[in-house]
Amino acid sequence: MMDGYLVMGVSGSGKSTIAEMLARSLGWSFFDADDFHPPANIAKMKAGQPLNDGDRAPWLERLSELLAGEVAAGRPPVLACSALRQSYRETLLAKAPGVMVVYLRGDKNLIASRLSRRSGHFMPSTLLESQFDALEEPAAGPLVFIANLELSPAQIVNSIPKP
Repeated sequence: MMDGYLVMGVSGSGKSTIAEMLARSLGWSFFDADDFHPPANIAKMKAGQPLNDGDRAPWLERLSELLAGEVAAGRPPVLACSALRQSYRETLLAKAPGVMVVYLRGDKNLIASRLSRRSGHFMPSTLLESQFDALEEPAAGPLVFIANLELSPAQIVNSIPKP
């Protein structure tokens, strides 16, 4: 049984777009992890400084509680979150092990071109390199789906396994 989705990838990979479309198509709740960052994290990223594990730990724990609470309440969540490292995904899913990871895999040049066209987001494109440096790609498995970013958002959503 699939209890929800964690849509992950580097900044500019389309996490929010894909996760929101997926949630809408299933009638499930959508959450964007960016909305849960404390002000200090946002200020740090706006200043062009990557977050460290100490910055992320309380944020990841809060998101883990959110996923677990939604699953326990019978409201399957769809969370858009970078979740770049395996340890971050383990924290996020520790209390919601039936949530499927959807990894939006794309070429650095494709994502950089997308970021250059994005406006109004606190994450500057200068931090893309640090995102790829931190990325630990998940391996495909029963609860891990790897999506190709060369497809359109609708094609990606349609390709994701559904419950």
